[in-house]
This record gives sequence, C-alpha cells and structure tokens, in this order.
Amino acid sequence: MTQINFTLDFEKLKEELIRSNLNDVVKSTMIVVLNAYMERERDQYMKKEAYQRDENRHDYRNGYYERNFTLNVGKVKLQVPRTRTGNFQTELFEQYTRSDQAFILSMAEMVINGVSTRKVTKVMEQLCGEKVSKSTVSSITQQLDPLVNDWANRPLNASVYRYLFVDAMYIKVRENDKVVSKAVYIGLAVREDGTREIIGLQVAHAESKTNWSRFFEQLKSRGFQSPKLVISDAHLGLRQAIQEQFVGASWQRCTVHLKRNILAKFPKKEKKEASALLRHMFDAPNVKIARDLKDQFLTRYAEEAKYEAALRILEEGFDDAVQFYAEPKIAHSHIKTTNVIERINEEIRRREKPIRIFPNNQSAFRLIGSLLLDTQKGYDQSRNKRYIYFQQ
Repeated sequence: MTQINFTLDFEKLKEELIRSNLNDVVKSTMIVVLNAYMERERDQYMKKEAYQRDENRHDYRNGYYERNFTLNVGKVKLQVPRTRTGNFQTELFEQYTRSDQAFILSMAEMVINGVSTRKVTKVMEQLCGEKVSKSTVSSITQQLDPLVNDWANRPLNASVYRYLFVDAMYIKVRENDKVVSKAVYIGLAVREDGTREIIGLQVAHAESKTNWSRFFEQLKSRGFQSPKLVISDAHLGLRQAIQEQFVGASWQRCTVHLKRNILAKFPKKEKKEASALLRHMFDAPNVKIARDLKDQFLTRYAEEAKYEAALRILEEGFDDAVQFYAEPKIAHSHIKTTNVIERINEEIRRREKPIRIFPNNQSAFRLIGSLLLDTQKGYDQSRNKRYIYFQQ
C-alpha cells in the first residue's frame, strides 16, 4: 500500500475535543485523524492540492459524503471525500481489521438467530445501527471464513520450530438448543530465528488425551515437526498426548501454574513468604542452585504435617518445571511459563465477553481465528519481530 503522509489540523482537533464528553474523546480524535487521512489520499490521487489549476487534470474534487464507520471505540461518522468521476476510492475501509468484522458478525448472528439478550441488542445498535440484515451477515461471512480457514490450515513445513506453547480455554456455545462448554485449543510456536507464529486453533470438546492428540495430529499433518521443548500446564491428558505425539521432545511445566498449585495448599498467612522462596527458586541462575533452593524449601517446611501436600506437589513437579535450564539463558524468562499464550487468551476473553454465548461453533472459530490472524499480523509487523534473541 502507498505510504500516506498528512498533516492534522490541530485547531480543529482541539475544538472537537472541547465539545466532547470525556467518553467521546477517543472517538472525536479518531474522526479528525481519519478524515485528514482520507483527504490526503484524495490529494495524492488528484496529484494536485486543492484549488491548484491544471488544464490536464484527470478528475475534479466533488465534496464529501457521510459514512458510519465502526471501530473498537464504537461507531463514528466520517466525511469521505469523493471526485466527480467516482474513480477515487479510499483504502481506509480496506484496513478495517478482520477481528472487528468477526466480532460484529458474531453479535449479528445472535440477533438474527433469536438467541440474543436485551444487552446484546443494545450493543448491536451501537455497533451496526438499528437493524442488522441477513445480507450483511452473509457478506461478512463470505469475506472472513475463507481467510480464517486458509490461515488455520496453512502448511507448516517451511519453518523449523524450536519451542511450542499450548493451552486451552473454555467458551460457551449454543448447540442443538442447548448451551454447552467448548474448549478452544491454541498453539504458538517459536521459530529457530526467535520469531513467534500462532500455528494452531481448534474449537472442540473438553480437554482430554484424545482431543489434544487430534490437535497435535492436525499440526503434524500440515508439516509441523517435533520441537525441542513443549511448554504447557500439567493437564494429564495434555501431558500424555505430548509424550506420544512428540517423541524426543522435552516438556516444560509452566512454573507459574506449579507455584499456584503449591501455594493453594499453604495457610493464607504463610503464602507471602512461601511465594518469595518459590520465586527465588525458579529465578535461580542455574539448575544446580535451583535444586539447592528446593532442598532448603523442603527442609524448612518438612517438620509440620500441614505442609505435606504442598511439598509433595513441589517434589513431583520440580524436574518438569526446570527443563528450561537446558536451553540458552536468553530464552529462560520466555519459556519457563505460558505467559505468552495466556496474554492471547486474555485478549480473546475480552472480545468474547460481550457475546457471552456464541450462536454456533463456526461463529466462535471465525471470531477467535480472526483475532489470532490479526495478532500474528502484529507480530510480523513489529519493529522488534524476534521474541527471543538467539545468538546467530
């Protein structure tokens, strides 16, 4: 896309902000910015500034028309420039993110299928106007479904992946006139060059060895090879599937989840001290020091029976939680937890919350897939693309 440089009218911006309520400040700012952007686009199309005369001009400015445009902050009304021939088209609306389209589509499906609440209807009025037609839903579906499906099934044999993070979160979906709980399986891998790639998405039934195995088999069918390390929580079915599907790969148990499980067995008044000791243990500079700190922890609390359950969890989980020490030190802070994928889950939860119950499985897959697609685009376009800076 052609790069557009434009100058904002800050006096106009100031006037808009003064007239705005506090809740409308972001909307007012975006209106001024987007209007200025489109004006500059038309100037570049015309190849002449406004009021410059040229006998060989190919078109003429022809005022503006109003168009509603939906953003994360809500619906805004823009002044879209036009020309006499009608050949000028702004690229602004083509940049409208897939995740926002999918969000609106999911809400619209709820309204049309008659499964929405009064709150959902009110949100839809704010986002899309008073009415949502089936043709609108169909139009967005036709644009998004092939994109999301192609992305979710793309080949993975072009890259070598060093690490694989996996996790599942739960959503509610309407199925056969019932509301059921579905698991959303997500896989994020780190390539040998240290960059991130979201490689897997699946909406299926509750976590089990069988379902996790199907998820991994789908990755492998697309060309994914066993990584050096798989990072996850300690779900039994997941651990068994990792062991069977990725022979030779090590498993890193998320240290945050392990610490949480240990502290859950401590009396409330003693959790703060125990938490600090566990943090030092898994932040140790090497595995030898980490083992020494573990032994000190066990000795400190071994005398009283009330700590027995917590100490057993530590002893059983420690070795799996220190596998990251076998990897380059630069990677330790990144691979000892599932934080990178938990942040993705939080963003999904934020967008899923207003919907509450997805109208169908495909709607959930479309919205979450679109969000992941836009997240990956953000990774690829970031100034610091590498997640881990390995020595090359």
